[in-house]
Amino acid sequence: MSNVFDTDSPTNLTEYSVSELSGSIKRTVETAFDQVRVRGEISGYRGPHSSGHAYFSLKDDRARIDAVIWKGTFSRLRFRPEEGMEVVATGKVTTFPGSSKYQIVIETLEPAGAGALMALIEERKRRLGAEGLFDAARKRRLPFMPSVIGVVTSPTGAVIRDILHRISDRFPVHVIVWPVKVQGDGSGEEVANAIRGFNGFQAGGEIPRPDVLIVARGGGSLEDLWSFNDEIVVRAAAESEVPLISAVGHETDWTLIDYAADVRAPTPTGAAEMAVPVKAELDAQVSALSARLQGCMSRQMDHRRQSVRALMRALPSLDQLLALPRRRFDEAAAGLGRGLELNTINKRRSFERTASHLRPDVLSNRIAERRQMLAERMTRAERTVERSIDRSRSRVGRADAVFASLPTRLKTQTARIRDHLANLSRHADTAVRHQLTRARGELSAQDRVLQSLSYKNVLNRGYAVIRDDENRPVSQAAALSVGVGISIEFADGRVGAVTTEGGAPPRKRLARPDEPSMPPKQGSLF
Repeated sequence: MSNVFDTDSPTNLTEYSVSELSGSIKRTVETAFDQVRVRGEISGYRGPHSSGHAYFSLKDDRARIDAVIWKGTFSRLRFRPEEGMEVVATGKVTTFPGSSKYQIVIETLEPAGAGALMALIEERKRRLGAEGLFDAARKRRLPFMPSVIGVVTSPTGAVIRDILHRISDRFPVHVIVWPVKVQGDGSGEEVANAIRGFNGFQAGGEIPRPDVLIVARGGGSLEDLWSFNDEIVVRAAAESEVPLISAVGHETDWTLIDYAADVRAPTPTGAAEMAVPVKAELDAQVSALSARLQGCMSRQMDHRRQSVRALMRALPSLDQLLALPRRRFDEAAAGLGRGLELNTINKRRSFERTASHLRPDVLSNRIAERRQMLAERMTRAERTVERSIDRSRSRVGRADAVFASLPTRLKTQTARIRDHLANLSRHADTAVRHQLTRARGELSAQDRVLQSLSYKNVLNRGYAVIRDDENRPVSQAAALSVGVGISIEFADGRVGAVTTEGGAPPRKRLARPDEPSMPPKQGSLF
């Protein structure tokens, strides 16, 4: 019996190295499975690797296969892989010799049927809704009359023509179009970038910032509208600070951007109608309101005119108003002559009583008091006039502000009132000046009376005042004895003297400084 462990036994098998065998298997697998379509559920997906490639598995209820999507292919996918998503992958099967594993290199990836797409939309809608992106409280109202409208759509389709035509018919405004792809690879990123680009415009910049945005696309299948279900588009619409109208598809088509937008329009044409009002209707409304305003003003003026006429009828006639004053004037004129005579007599008696005890120092004090009182009254009068003028100017200013918007007739009446106030101000100034003039005249008259009653005027007529050695006036010769020193005051000064005789009665009565002296036969001041 031969030895089973004999290495020299002959064989017909070809000997391969490990690398050669792995390479042969790799070529065989790639040749046999060059293009395949595999349906399965994504498992173990964690997003793109740092290199940009994506690694995960496809599985069903009985088996699983490793899958890889290279970086260049991943950027062109219409759908982004998600954990648990059922997909149909197209690619080729290959092996990885380093670990004796096989895998499918995916070239295209799509959801497994419309049911899977709807399930994906519902799951994404639930997740984004939980974040509050679809809440009604965060939606903004559209501006009533925008001046600039931004449109995100394809520049070559019928949608942009319908929108521009409808806006031009209703209310022509400035429209800025941001051209984007509305389906296919990269369309979602372009739409999101357009929304964020419009929001990035600065107010008052070289390109005006839109007051409202319209994201529009025509109708199509679920796959055609899939770009508007992308999470990046939904988040861009929810973050938009400019109010956004979603007009994607026809009235029965719904996408996730419709939930995130501030307003959903059934069609692109409907979005244009929502964005701007009808100019003709606004003109008609303004005309109606203007007519109502004119009618109200006319009725108000008629009512005021009737009220004035009624008040005029209630006023008495001019003769009735002047009858009583005329009678009083006639009675006063009849008794004026006698009254003047009695007043003159009373004034003369009062003056005589007052002159009997007038003294220069009393008059001086009274004149000083009157001057001070007059100065105070002048100061108060000036302040009163200034305050009155300021108040009048303030009232005139307020009246100008109130009546600036009233009709021309009221403005004319305001001008007459302003002129009347100016006349009153001038009359007040004139009255104050007249009052000051009268006060100065009265002061001058009292000063003249004081000067006329002063004993110095008597000295000017040749009289003299004799004073004893204690500077007291001497009115009788009996008050002096022989050898007493006296002073004699003339009009131009004093001289000293000594008496040589005493007790003799004076031949003339000397005037006392404390009582007014009047020359003989001078008569009454009146």
